[in-house]
Amino acid sequence: MTDLATRAAHGVTAAGGRRRRGAGRPRVVTVLAFVLPFFLPFVLFYLVPVAYAVWQSFLVVRRTGGAYGTSYTTFGGLTQYTQAFQDSAFWGSIGRIALFGIVQVPVMLFLALAMALLLDTSLLKLKSFFRIAAFMPYAVPGVIAAIMWSFLYSPQLSPVVDLLHHLGLQPDFLGPGAVLWSTANVSTWLWTGYNMLIMFSALQSIPPDLYEAARLDGAGDWAIAWRIKVPIIAPSIVLTTVFSIIGTLQLYAEPAVLRQISSNISSTFTPNMLAYAVASGNNYQQAAAISVILAVITFVLSLGFMRLTSRRAGL
Repeated sequence: MTDLATRAAHGVTAAGGRRRRGAGRPRVVTVLAFVLPFFLPFVLFYLVPVAYAVWQSFLVVRRTGGAYGTSYTTFGGLTQYTQAFQDSAFWGSIGRIALFGIVQVPVMLFLALAMALLLDTSLLKLKSFFRIAAFMPYAVPGVIAAIMWSFLYSPQLSPVVDLLHHLGLQPDFLGPGAVLWSTANVSTWLWTGYNMLIMFSALQSIPPDLYEAARLDGAGDWAIAWRIKVPIIAPSIVLTTVFSIIGTLQLYAEPAVLRQISSNISSTFTPNMLAYAVASGNNYQQAAAISVILAVITFVLSLGFMRLTSRRAGL
């Protein structure tokens, strides 16, 4: 009897184990059903093109037989990267975009933070209207926004320029010393509301009890804003800064549109414009190398900023 009971118990255990193993299969199928619709397009349309671009950046085109000979593609190692680093146009575009980011990103984020704090106070009326109005520029495509601002910058068409002329001013928004900041103005107009919404959403998650306790301690609205609200939403500020760094290094649409009405914007004005211009000359390998360098710079700056802010916050 003991042996029969033992075998029966083992049989039940084995059957239960088989059922448990069988029950795990539908769970795996369910997980795959949710993951694959994202994973497959991610691999096909993101990882594969990135890997192909990296591979192209290591290739060079050789020619045989003089001007009328044939050409072939072969592995060239770091040749394309060496040529990119030796190109003055590349360093000019990097320096231009660095100056752009150093000035434009802090100004834009300061405006976004000020707007978010203002919308979070009880002093402002019609909050829904102002929130939508501040966010509306983000709903305008970048190319359309650049076309609109190019109309406002044009000396022949702009009512703003015409009004300033009547006031005795002679602005040249598309001049060599101002065109970079005119481009920065378009980007600031486009993205301030987007960053404001992220910060405002973070402000809405702060418990009101903190404000009440601070007021009981004698803190005013200014002290509450800078000593309570800003430190709490610091992760959101870091996030918007990282997004802004990435967006700055990807700048293309605004200067490309303004280039149609200004001779002070060249085809190598930004790194993205340089890569496009090189690719338009059928030098896809060189364009791929510039793109890879730009991607590495973006990754290093974004990661470095996040590490720096994490250390200062003690995380």
